[in-house]
Amino acid sequence: MSATANWSYPTNVCFGAGRIRELAEACRSIGLAKPLLVTDPGLSRLRMVTDAVAFCRAAGLDVAVFDEVQANTVDSNVAQGVARYREGGHDGVIAFGGGSALDCGKVIAFMAGQKRPLWDFEDIGDWWTRADPHGIAPIVAVPTTAGTGSEVGRAGVITNQETHTKKVIFHPRMLPKIVICDPELTLDLPAKVTAGTGMDALAHCLEAYCAPGFHPMADGIAVEGIRLVKEFLPGAVANGRDIEARSAMMAAAAMGATAFQKGLGAIHALSHPIGALHNTHHGMTNAVFMPYVLAFNREAIAPRMERLAAYLGLAAPSFDAVIAWVLELRREIGVPHTLEGLGLSGVDADRIAAMAVVDPTASGNPVALSKEGALRVLDNALTGKLD
Repeated sequence: MSATANWSYPTNVCFGAGRIRELAEACRSIGLAKPLLVTDPGLSRLRMVTDAVAFCRAAGLDVAVFDEVQANTVDSNVAQGVARYREGGHDGVIAFGGGSALDCGKVIAFMAGQKRPLWDFEDIGDWWTRADPHGIAPIVAVPTTAGTGSEVGRAGVITNQETHTKKVIFHPRMLPKIVICDPELTLDLPAKVTAGTGMDALAHCLEAYCAPGFHPMADGIAVEGIRLVKEFLPGAVANGRDIEARSAMMAAAAMGATAFQKGLGAIHALSHPIGALHNTHHGMTNAVFMPYVLAFNREAIAPRMERLAAYLGLAAPSFDAVIAWVLELRREIGVPHTLEGLGLSGVDADRIAAMAVVDPTASGNPVALSKEGALRVLDNALTGKLD
């Protein structure tokens, strides 16, 4: 079976090796003549970006590059990008890169035509209705990692520099109109980045599957995404040039972001403040918290884990089988067992727990996340104790 296809779910996705060459055509198909390509400074110097810009310019597009996006994107990155967008008279955004560049690009496109401040559009209640939908610029998304799945999402995570908290900015029209998923763009990712982003995709799928509520479509997408991670993440880490593994992981990342429309949970609720305060890699932070949160949720999710274990082909399907697989996967691809492995010898536990319980992802946890519960999980992640 060829891993090349066109999908229209959840948006228009051009999937397959080499399809970055269709970038200019994708821009033209949604009416872009002068797009702003948003990426990070590391990528902007690489051939994948310079070639993409050359493809666009050869096709007659007046493309410019904004590369002032840092890992764990902050609000000033968005403000600078919006200023560049307006000054250049651009008509849309090419969001090009990993999760931070994709989120920043999407939020720049969203804010380009808004008059209210950024935080007025945080994902709280119906705040998204405050936006002028006609001011939202069209977006083409090009992921270069297989993790966040932001390319098929309707939101962007931005860190508020004043409060050091991660905020979710949401609007349905932030969903990119076209996505180019080219696994060739991920072939040179270092093993550590491949591991961290792959575990982010797994966290999305696992938390979506465990989130309470009735959404069988999300559940089905999530469990198949988990299977792809199980089958292909170790190979992608071991051999970055394995195009089959890279393709499968790129699909799994998009599946995770599609599935988590159902919800996320305490893995993300705890990872967000750690990342905002200590600038840790989001996917790797999720990976460290994963078994501790699963153990915390055990009573509520055990039957689901048994079904998942059976689907994954684990011996003696059970909750314990899933935990054992997660621990073995982490060991195999080099995920630290505790937060100390991320360079955190000590943290302000009380502050992190307080931030976690009000994080928008906390509400999707199958066990209500109290401050006491967050402190317990955090302590376990620091000491390596699995309840």
